[in-house]
Amino acid sequence: QVQLVESGGGLVQTGGSLRLSCAASGLTDSRYVMGWYRQAPGYQRELVATITPGSITNYAQAVKGRFTISRYNAKNTVYLQMNSLKPDDTAAYYCNAEFGAWNYWGQGTQVTVSS
Repeated sequence: QVQLVESGGGLVQTGGSLRLSCAASGLTDSRYVMGWYRQAPGYQRELVATITPGSITNYAQAVKGRFTISRYNAKNTVYLQMNSLKPDDTAAYYCNAEFGAWNYWGQGTQVTVSS
């Protein structure tokens, strides 16, 4: 059974930092792409960042230069370091694992950035 569990969300002030973690279990193939997505109320879920098994990264334009995605395969963990946070970053953040037709999602962790 594949399970993704996010943690690290919370309430921060504008300009602050948070590090989100995604602990994955049940993934038996390392060729999956890991990603972070976010969804604010009334908006579609959107890509934040992805990272391939070879550590090639991709970021949404809105977070470039502020967020960093990384993975520690030995511990089946993916991180999202978020710096210089602003209110527009407020959303539920979801961890995703993708391998071909297979997609797995965590339950999400809330990030709220106050003005």
